[in-house]
Amino acid sequence: MYRCFLQILRPFDGLGPLALRLFLGPIFILAGLNKLGSIDDVAAWFGNPDWGLGLPAPVLLAWLAALTELLGGIALVLGLGVRLAAIPLMVTMAVAAVTAHWQYGWHALPESTLTMPWEWRKDLIAEAGVRKEKAVELLKAHGDYGWLTEAGNFTVLKNGIEFAATYFVMLLALLFSGGGRYVSLDYWIARYRHLPE
Repeated sequence: MYRCFLQILRPFDGLGPLALRLFLGPIFILAGLNKLGSIDDVAAWFGNPDWGLGLPAPVLLAWLAALTELLGGIALVLGLGVRLAAIPLMVTMAVAAVTAHWQYGWHALPESTLTMPWEWRKDLIAEAGVRKEKAVELLKAHGDYGWLTEAGNFTVLKNGIEFAATYFVMLLALLFSGGGRYVSLDYWIARYRHLPE
């Protein structure tokens, strides 16, 4: 029975990698375009030790990050060189997690005091709650709070590694699965050239 179920699923096994690619690709394309559109500001943030990341060679790193995200995102959407594109994108996510997000812990959004057991900055969750209350108080006193929250609640980011880690894991899955059967250029190129996917 289970073997029959697997046989039914087999023709659709490219849908998982396709979903990952179509989810991640536009995110990276937009991130790359945003960096390219303000490359001087990105380089300044990468290099400044006082209010930025304090990284060496900030101009080079800004260009590398921007082009990796843009070209890697395009490759993911097309399903072209997916396994190869995943590697520099994973490096980019690891660098982002360690340099820009690590000090803020795991969670990106501090919406709850219920945290993952591996959250190492629980203090920031409580602080974000205090900041949110103060911001809501200010917005209600000096703004149109109903209009501002019409499409969703106001929040204060904690900015932890959650998203970078999630994208890293998704890219890791693509590194090992490839772009997927039938729905990637990699599949059709390999099929035409009689190569393994």
